[in-house]
Amino acid sequence: PVVTGFLHLGGLRTALYNYIFAKKHQGTFILRVEDTDQNRVVPGAAEGIEDMLDWAGIPPDESPRRGGSFGPYQQSHRLDLYRKASDVLLERGAAYRCFCTTQRLELLKKEALRSQQTPRYDNRCRHLTPAEVAEKLSQGLDWVVRFRLEKGVEPFQDLVYGWNKHEVAEVEGDPVILKGDGFPTYHLANVVDDHYMGISHVLRGTEWLTSTSKHLLLYKAFGWDPPQFGHLPLLLNKDGGKLSKRQGDIFLERFARDGYLPEALLDIITNCGSGFAEKQMGRTLEELISQFEIGRITTHSALLDLEKLPEFNRIHLIRQIENEGLRQKLIRELQLLVEHVYGDQQVDQEILEKEYVERVLLLRKGHISLLKNLVSSDYSYLWVRPSVSREQLQTISAEADEIGKLVLGLMTRQAAVLTVEELNKDLRSLQKQSKETKYSSVMKLLRLALSGQQHGPSVAEMMVTLGPKEVCGRIHKALSS
Repeated sequence: PVVTGFLHLGGLRTALYNYIFAKKHQGTFILRVEDTDQNRVVPGAAEGIEDMLDWAGIPPDESPRRGGSFGPYQQSHRLDLYRKASDVLLERGAAYRCFCTTQRLELLKKEALRSQQTPRYDNRCRHLTPAEVAEKLSQGLDWVVRFRLEKGVEPFQDLVYGWNKHEVAEVEGDPVILKGDGFPTYHLANVVDDHYMGISHVLRGTEWLTSTSKHLLLYKAFGWDPPQFGHLPLLLNKDGGKLSKRQGDIFLERFARDGYLPEALLDIITNCGSGFAEKQMGRTLEELISQFEIGRITTHSALLDLEKLPEFNRIHLIRQIENEGLRQKLIRELQLLVEHVYGDQQVDQEILEKEYVERVLLLRKGHISLLKNLVSSDYSYLWVRPSVSREQLQTISAEADEIGKLVLGLMTRQAAVLTVEELNKDLRSLQKQSKETKYSSVMKLLRLALSGQQHGPSVAEMMVTLGPKEVCGRIHKALSS
């Protein structure tokens, strides 16, 4: 994957397809930091990208941080290699020094735009004689190296788009491959690195498709075999517009911070991006790898509907809650969330016990789309005892005391394991023992006593979650206040 800034959903998707492809074919997934455009380098971005790939569960096998036998993996540390490569092309006459000033290039651009042409370099320095070049060098003039684009490119077979070719020499001027500051451009750096790093397959965004013929001309000039290229269609938002980087809406840090599971993100970006036999929600990384076929990637843009992300997350959260090992991790996360949100409200330590938190997770499984939903105000009763007075309960039913006593009796008898089904039956028969209070009012009264709220899960589920001791404590407290 290519790195200029922080990792967003488009970059994650490119990385993911490379990862899946590498794992499917027992290959190596490589992260290379392409930081040769010094104006666009963002401090900390390279580290942030590796952090996010680790978070997403698709860590590279070789990278700046992990190392590997083809390093360094940061292009700004490989400048010597690019200089030598450009010298080879200069010697072979496949490249030349260009002495045109920025002012001249600006004028060319303005002229082209004025006559409604696409700006392109006019290849003026291509025709300098060795004597003229020597003369300009002796004057100490600044220069860059340009690659001589030849007509008659050969078609190549793209893994996604099929047979392709772009007559670059007819539409573009000769491209700069080595800049005045000694840094290469993308075209040279990539070709040189892919060759020396032994890259066999490159999956990259479709915006590079038209440059591929240019890269293949470079391979030919060096006498090297090119890798196979596959270009991935654009990732767009659901109405076909570009994904907005505006408020950091698509950067991975935001999704991690908001509590989304990386599995849900990997699932949604492959779900809209094809490469699989059928659309299916809830695929794990293992399933993505086993089901992936590069020939199934379609060439039309992938439309991403982020409004569906909570539903993807809900499905992956269910799977994790049902898996004993993954559930332990969720329990620890929820304990930390509770302490963070309710810590200053004197949370009872018993409430943070593993068994209690686990019971909450298992009972609310499928009802929540994010783990942090469980620390929202709707669920505050799980972590903090409500303040409810006897008067409040008596406005619902004059028989509040009697109903309370019946429930306390029921709880002492129910010391065995509580289940929602059993409790529902018991609450039905308990209501029949009250003289005038309707079933709905009994439920309303118990809900208020137990949670201080008017809505939420069923009363039976609340009682099972809280457990007999806590239920009795809350009813005692409400009736005696």
